[in-house]
Amino acid sequence: MKKIDAFNHIWPKPFFDKLIGYIGTMTDVTMRSGAVPMMTDLDRRFQVMDMFGGDYQQVLSLASPPLEKLAGPERAYDLGRIGNDSQAELCEKYPERFPAFIATVPMENQEWMMAETKRVVEDLGACAVQIFTNYSGKPLDLPQFEPFFEYMAKSGKPVFLHPSRGANFPDYLTEDRSEYEIFWTFGWPYETSAAMARLVFSRIFDKYKGLKVVTHHAGGMVPFFEGRVGAGWDQMGKRTTDRDLSVVLKALERPHLEYFKEFYADTASFGSTKAIEHAIEFFGEDRVLFASDAPFDPEGGPMYIRETIKVLDNMDISDATRQKIYEGNAKKLLGLK
Repeated sequence: MKKIDAFNHIWPKPFFDKLIGYIGTMTDVTMRSGAVPMMTDLDRRFQVMDMFGGDYQQVLSLASPPLEKLAGPERAYDLGRIGNDSQAELCEKYPERFPAFIATVPMENQEWMMAETKRVVEDLGACAVQIFTNYSGKPLDLPQFEPFFEYMAKSGKPVFLHPSRGANFPDYLTEDRSEYEIFWTFGWPYETSAAMARLVFSRIFDKYKGLKVVTHHAGGMVPFFEGRVGAGWDQMGKRTTDRDLSVVLKALERPHLEYFKEFYADTASFGSTKAIEHAIEFFGEDRVLFASDAPFDPEGGPMYIRETIKVLDNMDISDATRQKIYEGNAKKLLGLK
């Protein structure tokens, strides 16, 4: 059975070289990626891919964090163009390995955001565009980002939503940084869930019909907290006294839980059977895509691929459902041949 890994990450050599030219050396936000050979060494990537046979393919995407955080807003546009061009070249050169790529665009400058989004979709043929859950702390439901969502809805291309939070986001108000990397373990699933909620309740999906958003890491916390998301939020406003939040639900065209179920999710859960089961149960078998999040595992690439495949192969689902998750849903959503 073919396996299309829909969300894994790479720093192509031209992108990596340009990044090092800008920042000089690895920092806290880049060290994790720069230290993994599979991220920057194409030969190592091929070695890892070959462990899983000729039916294993990867849809490429740049690794976090947002471009602006890597090198600042002014250089983000340059980095994005180099990264997107490099991924497109890899797909053209190795189509049997890389059937498509997910572009990354600068988001804090609206003019650059729209210029690069249109270029990657219309000129480079990107199958999707990756964005992050916040930009310099700004939520995605601000008016400055709406032209992006409007364009993506009209294009029919999906948006891939990647969490972003650093150690500078403390766990408690009395502290100035997150301890024990809690910002990553629990912060990233929260980031995803918070961004999903902001898109739903700000009526982004009502405004821009047909918008498709793929959530990383099996939908964050939403599937597990379905009760709180559904019946719990049916009571929105009863916990707030300084403003009337009851109007939020009334403004939506449909019950809010329906919007949450229309997100897509990937299987990148580091080998957690329950996380993938919850994602399939919540979003449905037509909205879950196989993804590994390679190469960010203790083995530097193969472990999360291997463990995710093991979970899916041993899961009590039909072969038809398994085929959808491994390749069918990705082909349909991303427009792959």
